[in-house]
Amino acid sequence: MNAVFKALNDPTRREILALLQQRDMTAGEIVDHFTISGPSISHHLDLLKQAGLVSAEKEGQYIYYSLNTTVVDEIMKWFLQFKTKKK
Repeated sequence: MNAVFKALNDPTRREILALLQQRDMTAGEIVDHFTISGPSISHHLDLLKQAGLVSAEKEGQYIYYSLNTTVVDEIMKWFLQFKTKKK
C-alpha cells in the first residue's frame, strides 16, 4: 500500500493515470502529453507499474499501458473503512 501512496503523491503520475483512464496508451502517446523527457515518463510509468496501478502489455514493437482498476478498487475499499456512519 505504501508504494501506491508514493506513486499517487506525484502530480505527473496522477496525470498519467487520468490519461489511462480514457484509454490504453503507448509510452510515446503518453510522452506527447507532457513537456518532460521520455526517460522521465518511463521512470514514472515504472513506479506506477511497481505500485500495481498500471499494467503493460507488449504488442509488436509497442508497449501499451493500461489502468489497473483492481488496485484502484482495493484502495477505495481501504478508504471506505474509515468512513463513519452518520447518526
